[in-house]
Amino acid sequence: MNDATMSTVVIGLGNPLMADDGVGIAALNRLRSTWQLPSEIILEDGGTWGMTLLPLIESADRLLLLDAIRLHRQPGTLHRLGWEELPRYLAHKLSPHQIDLKEVLALCELRGSIPAEVVALGIEPGRIELDVELSPEVERAVPRLVHSAIAVLEGWRHPCVPRSQGAYA
Repeated sequence: MNDATMSTVVIGLGNPLMADDGVGIAALNRLRSTWQLPSEIILEDGGTWGMTLLPLIESADRLLLLDAIRLHRQPGTLHRLGWEELPRYLAHKLSPHQIDLKEVLALCELRGSIPAEVVALGIEPGRIELDVELSPEVERAVPRLVHSAIAVLEGWRHPCVPRSQGAYA
C-alpha cells in the first residue's frame, strides 16, 4: 500500500455541551465543511464514545485526534502530541472522555494494533463548563487547529483541496 492510499482516521473528540471541551468536534466539522479530502480519510465524530472507537482506531494505518488538550498554557494555544506523549497527558484527565480514550489506546497497544502513526492536535481550553459555546480564545483558534490538521494530512501525502477561499477562515 503506498502512502497516499493508507487509511487515515481523523477523530474529533470532546463534549460540545461542555464549552471548550467541544473544540475537537468543532474543528472536525470545520474540516469536513471547508476541505475536500480523499476517500481514504475517514472523518469520525468521536464525541465521548470511548471504547466503541476501538475497531475504527485499530483499522487505521494513521490516526489523527482533534481535541481540547490542557497543558496549563494560555487558552487558545495549539498543542501537538505524538504517541509517546499521549498516555502521559491522558493520565491527567484532560477532559471527561479521556479516561476512555486512554483505555482504548492502551488496549490497542496491548493488542499490537496501534496505527503506524498517531498525532493528537488540540487547543488549550479556557473553560470547561456547561455551555454550548466555545470561549472567544478557543473559537479564534479553531482555524489554526484545522490548518494544522491539513498540514499533518498533507505530510502523510493525502492531497487536501480547499472547498473555497474561506478554507482557513
